[in-house]
Amino acid sequence: MPWSNKGGGGGGWQGGGGNGGGGGPWGQGPSGQQPPDLEELLRKSQDNLKKFLPGGGGSGKIVVLVGLVLVALWASSGFYKVGADEQGVVMRFGKYDGIPKGPGLHYHLPSPIETALTPKVTRVNRIDIGYRTSGDTGRSTARRDVSEESLMLTGDENIVDIDFAVFWRIKDAGKYLFNIDNPEATVKATAESAMREIIGNTAIAAAFAEGRQKIEQTTHVLLQGVLDGYESGIEVTEVKLQKVDPPGAVIDAFRDVQRARADLERQRNEAEGYANDIIPRARGEAEKMIQQAEAYKSEVVTRAEGDANRFLAVYNEFVQAKDVTTQRLYLETMEEVLRGMTKILIDGKGGQGVVPYLPLPELQKKGR
Repeated sequence: MPWSNKGGGGGGWQGGGGNGGGGGPWGQGPSGQQPPDLEELLRKSQDNLKKFLPGGGGSGKIVVLVGLVLVALWASSGFYKVGADEQGVVMRFGKYDGIPKGPGLHYHLPSPIETALTPKVTRVNRIDIGYRTSGDTGRSTARRDVSEESLMLTGDENIVDIDFAVFWRIKDAGKYLFNIDNPEATVKATAESAMREIIGNTAIAAAFAEGRQKIEQTTHVLLQGVLDGYESGIEVTEVKLQKVDPPGAVIDAFRDVQRARADLERQRNEAEGYANDIIPRARGEAEKMIQQAEAYKSEVVTRAEGDANRFLAVYNEFVQAKDVTTQRLYLETMEEVLRGMTKILIDGKGGQGVVPYLPLPELQKKGR
């Protein structure tokens, strides 16, 4: 061999046994080592692998088997699961096939041919417009006003500060993923635009009082219509007003005006209550007086008719017996006149020498 020692067996490193003066392939010497035989190693590896193969196949069968295993693993990667709160969306070479998948186990062609997305469609998302909140759940939250979003112009050219929240969820996962870019920003911008349109057709008094529910409902309908026009696959579940106030710079003056209006309304209600009390009472008194007058009229008329009938009766008697009737009328008249007077009768014979006396002081006392 070329690596053999050319100096014969007389010198250098001597090997034992029947080798004579020969050494290893690396030559002789204290540091020489034999390198590994690569062909021998490959042959041993193939022999060991054949033991695990049926029939002891050659290297071609090994490659086929490994390929089949890799293909099986690649094909099994196409199985995916859609949860109860999700929708499955399959894309073939990046293009949506247009058929959302419901909950359960499904299969698509392995990547990179097809891929699947499973967005959650039952979760209700919230977007705050006009304000931002910060803080952990269960703790006090700090509220920060965003005036560029909250200040809006009303139909009667007043400015109001409105904070509201929009609650929405995914209705169609395919449209949601592929028809709009940045869905949250789209919902936010569309909701703010819809609210400004509704407030622009609403008077400020209605926005502060009885019109709040109508504003929520009409904004909800308008916002959903715009998102449906975009084919966004988003369903708006609720629009909730959080605050409707005048701008902070004039809120104190506005509250004074509101208190004055409340006092005006209170006094008006009190006046109407007093009118509702006094008018029926006056009508009752008038009706009472009318009834009393009717009764008095009937009484007077009846009494006059009775007096007339009695006069006619007396007159008829007078015509038949003048002396007796005259005497009777005189006695009845004197009885009527003297009924309430103090009377002293003096016999004509026994009363001679009695000085007539008229008690003027007593008469004056009785006259008082």
